[in-house]
Amino acid sequence: MKTLLLLLIFFSLTTFAQQKTTIPFQLTEYNNLSVKAVLNQKDTVQLMFHTAANAVTLTEEVLQKITSLKFDRTDSVKSWGGNDNTSRFSKSNTLQIGSLKWENVPIWENKNSGQHTDGKFGLDLFENKTIEIDFDKKILIIYASLPSKTKRFEKLKLSFQDEMMFVEGNVAIGNNYYKNKFLIHSGYAGAILFDDQFVATNKLGEQLKVTDEKQLKDSFGNILKTKKAIISNFSLGKIKLNNIPVGFFEGALGRQKMSIIGGDIIKRFNIIIDAKREFIYLKANKLKGFVYSNV
Repeated sequence: MKTLLLLLIFFSLTTFAQQKTTIPFQLTEYNNLSVKAVLNQKDTVQLMFHTAANAVTLTEEVLQKITSLKFDRTDSVKSWGGNDNTSRFSKSNTLQIGSLKWENVPIWENKNSGQHTDGKFGLDLFENKTIEIDFDKKILIIYASLPSKTKRFEKLKLSFQDEMMFVEGNVAIGNNYYKNKFLIHSGYAGAILFDDQFVATNKLGEQLKVTDEKQLKDSFGNILKTKKAIISNFSLGKIKLNNIPVGFFEGALGRQKMSIIGGDIIKRFNIIIDAKREFIYLKANKLKGFVYSNV
């Protein structure tokens, strides 16, 4: 009887450890992960999974169609491109994604989200859970504990600051090599964006040949112009990518305070993020060799 009881306890613990929830997503042509969600058991929306966000937001456009949301106040908020922004706030909603359901979810209003999405959600919904992003199968998998498959992935240290994940990357420009910390930012459609200090300290503006200029627009419609160039290679751990488009700013802007790896890099890996946000596990997938997007 004692042996049977121990076996039952072991089986229960094993079953719990292996619990997982699968959530399908669409990868848009703008490198956004679009996930179907239901608000307040009534309104269906497409939300972008944003690895650098810590709140649920909806765009002004979709809020003209939604009837289940009630706003409580208007807040002043800061954004990537400016400080003079206002956002309506709804303090308590239900949100369902796949079989997962959350109560008392606060929601903010934004002007923009990733193209073809109605808003966004971030890592905070999966607090203390392991997250897998499988681009080959186009699914998110949420685990109660770290899956054994991580043995087949490359393990890299994360730094987790202000609910954002950073990883060290290596940049090659000609014969010069530079290390830098990069924010993992699935809401940015491009490949890499360098921070102003990194550009200035290493005089990258003198080394990079500008190929184009692009406009970047944040969640509140603020516009910044960025210069585009190509670097010879970029590596995360032992995984190397070649001829990568990068964006950067020149001059005393001081606005771009962190370097970013965006969706055009992220989609080239199947990714597992541990529950404590201490490590990220990467494995190159079938998108690794695809041509980079002109976004």
